[in-house]
Amino acid sequence: MSDIPRRTATRTAKLAGLPLGVAGRAAAGWGRRLAGGNGDEISAQLMAKSAEQLFAVLGELKGGAMKFGQALSVFEAAVPDELAGPFRESLTKLQSAAPPMPSRDVHDMLAQQFGRGWRERFREFDETPAAAASIGQVHRAVWHDGRDVAVKVQYPGAEEALRSDLRQLARMSRLLQPLMPGTDVKPLIAELRDRMEEELDYRDEAANQRAFAAVFDGDPLIAVPRVVASAPRAMVSEWVTGRKLSDVIAAGTADERDRAGALLAEFHYSAPRRARLLHADPHPGNFQLLADGRLLVLDFGAVARLPEGLPRPLSMMTRLAMEDRPDDLVALLRREGFLRPGSSLTGEDIVAYLAPFAEPLRTETFHFTRRWLQGQAERVGDLRSPNFEVGRGLNLPPQYLLVHRVSMGTLGVLCQLDARVALREIVARLNPATFAADI
Repeated sequence: MSDIPRRTATRTAKLAGLPLGVAGRAAAGWGRRLAGGNGDEISAQLMAKSAEQLFAVLGELKGGAMKFGQALSVFEAAVPDELAGPFRESLTKLQSAAPPMPSRDVHDMLAQQFGRGWRERFREFDETPAAAASIGQVHRAVWHDGRDVAVKVQYPGAEEALRSDLRQLARMSRLLQPLMPGTDVKPLIAELRDRMEEELDYRDEAANQRAFAAVFDGDPLIAVPRVVASAPRAMVSEWVTGRKLSDVIAAGTADERDRAGALLAEFHYSAPRRARLLHADPHPGNFQLLADGRLLVLDFGAVARLPEGLPRPLSMMTRLAMEDRPDDLVALLRREGFLRPGSSLTGEDIVAYLAPFAEPLRTETFHFTRRWLQGQAERVGDLRSPNFEVGRGLNLPPQYLLVHRVSMGTLGVLCQLDARVALREIVARLNPATFAADI
């Protein structure tokens, strides 16, 4: 493979093959059942094959297709295990692994970005990528001053591929929905499209990372690598590595998972308060646990800029739902645009819909589990439930979309970790508006 497949027709055909492949395997499995095959065994085989196709196609295409898969990986905790289980491993692969580009393309890109003498900047350069993601891959190297560094190189054709994929994924959102039931695919794709421009220029990512690194310099809980050099399609930062969060999710002890969950919540709530920024790509591939106990945070291509910190109306909404104050909650939602004019939803309906999401803040320590998140997804996603109509009747103003998605993504990772976290104390300390008396 010389680079990312660029032709729109080629990429569209591969993406279209995902739902069609799932449907074809389902039909074949139905035929095998008629012939007397074991139903459970056949279903497991079909799901495993579908999962492998998902990784192969999204991983090969990279661009928006792979980024879409990474976003889905955060929400798999909300899906029943019999559906999500076979896909979990394949979605996890998409967080940090994909077919690499050839060394020749890496060399050409580095020459374009840092000049023909780019090798003189390094004492050593490992030709084998250490990680491969949606629009670039990472190589380990030694900088000319002896520092171990990570070199992030963008794939040739990444911009064209990203734009093509997001256009096609938007058109195919109804077909892709069965790949991740319980997740509203269309808004997710729209939000990814809005963020893509920021992620294509690594100079923007470098500026974001420098801001986070300055704020968390010397922090006892959070670590952010320093940026060494940057260009539009390549960047160099300090090499720091630990245990991948996906490994902790898969095989960590209870103490390790609780520690990781507490650190993730700490970072999520402290960054807007301290940096006025929110890391906007909270999938497990972007976090690691260091040997000294800190949480390593990577990939700052997508951030939300929050000059006032986390939006106060969202904190107030949580507080009013916890305190069962329907009239005040309706007034707030109307004022902030969460209720459309003429909406017939009552405060009692909305409190019943929102209050369970605030459950983690009602106790000193909350156990985040897949079962709890699956219960929430079923509660609001069941077409027969009144909560489904309430959810349809609520509006999410554009200015809150990214913060909401990141918060839900962080919640999904906490549930993947199966972590016990003292979230109430963390939120009270870092986002006191949630518990303020003056609402």
